[in-house]
This record gives sequence, C-alpha cells and structure tokens, in this order.
Amino acid sequence: MTLSVSLVDKMGDDTTVVNSARVSFGKRVDQFRENEDEKLIKYLASNNHWSPFSHCFLQFHVKAPIFVARQLAKHQVGLAWNEISRRYVDTEPQFYTPSVWRKKADDKKQGSSNEEIKYDISGTMKYVTETYNNLLDEGVAPEMARMILPLSLMTEWYWSGSLAAFARASNLRLADSSQKETQLIAQQISNLAAEHFPISWKYLILSKWSNDD
Repeated sequence: MTLSVSLVDKMGDDTTVVNSARVSFGKRVDQFRENEDEKLIKYLASNNHWSPFSHCFLQFHVKAPIFVARQLAKHQVGLAWNEISRRYVDTEPQFYTPSVWRKKADDKKQGSSNEEIKYDISGTMKYVTETYNNLLDEGVAPEMARMILPLSLMTEWYWSGSLAAFARASNLRLADSSQKETQLIAQQISNLAAEHFPISWKYLILSKWSNDD
C-alpha cells in the first residue's frame, strides 16, 4: 500500500491573508497585488505573525500506516482529526510493507540510517491476517480482534485545519530527524498547500524543505 494525501476542500487564498492582516487599519483588497502584498506576507511569516494565516483552511484525506498516523496526530493545535475505526470496520486489513528496511542509526536522535537491510515479512503478514479473520469468524467483536493487528496496518483520516497549523506541522515533519515515511506525508501536504497558497506557503515553509527542485 502507498501513502497518499488528497485535498478534499480549502477556504481562502493569499488575498485572504493580506486582508486579515490589513483589517486592523480598515483596509482590504479585491485582488492580490504581486509586490506589495507579497512583501506583507513575507513580513508576517518572518516575524511570526500567525493569526492572518489562520483564516485560511485546508482539509485533507490521508492514507498511511498507523505508526505514521500516531506521529502526525501529535499536532493538535489548529487541527481536527477524524479517523476510520476498526471497532466498526472489519474489512480485510491492508498493511504498509517497505521495499527495504533501514538499519538502526548510531545517533539515537535519528531513528534510522541510510544503510538498507532486506527482509521478507510476507509470511508474518499472512499469518496475522488469517488470525484476525479467524477471530471474526469465531464471533469475536471487531473492537477486540483488531488488537492483534500491527502498527503497519493502513488507516485513513480526514485532517482539517488552518494554513498556519499545517505549516507548523510540515516544518517539523519535513525535518531530517523525522521518520522518512512521515516525511512523505508531510511533503505531499506541503505540495498541495503550495499549489493553493503559493505566496503564503513560500514564506511559511522553511526554504530547505521546499520541493522547488
């Protein structure tokens, strides 16, 4: 299974940001002014004036393994989260399986190194799936049968919140110290945000995390 992010909905644009900032002076614009308004957005982002960016919203549908979801769920401020529940769903479980396994890093602050190890877990996943289905066939409640499923189980959720909140989450989860699978989700979110809020995202997201190459 692949990790994926799709944009469900969005509210506002770069003009929303500048109007939210300029309302203090009773001013607004109907159309984004390339030089003047970009200069304002750059100033707001550089000086940590987050509130104007909080009037723009994004909603994503994300599919990722549970271990990635639990890392991202730590970001709560300005964000809302609703996830599929295996208390009610008993469909065939799907798992995320990497093509290679990364070796443990010597530095404890890094979860893994770039050195790769090959290891086949297909037999284990087959056994887990069969055991799960056997429990359901015996009449065990899905909310209990799910406890044998590993952290590689794919999950999905709607993730909604302000542009400012997603920028904070993306800057943290695109860092080199973040788990690579989590970085993949953060990068997809960043790409979608940049598509719809190009000027704001340009200054909100740290330049070294941008995907302009």
